[in-house]
Amino acid sequence: MSKSAAETRVRLERFLPYRLSVLTNRVSSAIAASYSRRFGLSIPEWRVMAVLADSPGLAASEVAGRTAMDKVAVSRAVATLLRAGRLTRRMATGDRRRSVLALSAAGAAVYAEVAPIALQHERELLRALAPADRAALQRILSLLLAHTDPETPSP
Repeated sequence: MSKSAAETRVRLERFLPYRLSVLTNRVSSAIAASYSRRFGLSIPEWRVMAVLADSPGLAASEVAGRTAMDKVAVSRAVATLLRAGRLTRRMATGDRRRSVLALSAAGAAVYAEVAPIALQHERELLRALAPADRAALQRILSLLLAHTDPETPSP
C-alpha cells in the first residue's frame, strides 16, 4: 500500500467518530438493560423523557435538536409515550400552531425511578477515570459539542 493510500485508510480502532459511537451504544445499552424490561422504555423514549424532565414545554422538533436524534425516531417515541400516558401535549401559549410536550404525572414517576439508575451507571463508568481526567473529559466533550453544533457559527 502506498504512503498516500495508507494515510487515507480509516482505522476504525483509532477513528474518533466510530469510537464515540461504540461507546455511546455500549453505555446506552447497559443503562437500557436496567430500565427497558421494568418500564417498557426504549432508548429514544428515555431520551425524550430525560430532555422533557430537564426542559418541559418543548416541541418535538426541539427535542430532536437537543438529542441530535432523527425526527422520525423522536416522533415515534413521542407517540408511544403519549399513548402510554407518560407525556402530555398542549398548544403553546401565544402560538396555536405549535404543540409542546411535558411529562405527565405518570411520566414523572417513571423518570423519578429511572434517573437514579442512569446516574448510577454514569458514576460507575466515570469511576474508571481519575478526577482530573473526568474534568478533562467534560471540558473536551463541551469543546467538541460546541464545535459540531450547527447553530454555532464557524470561525
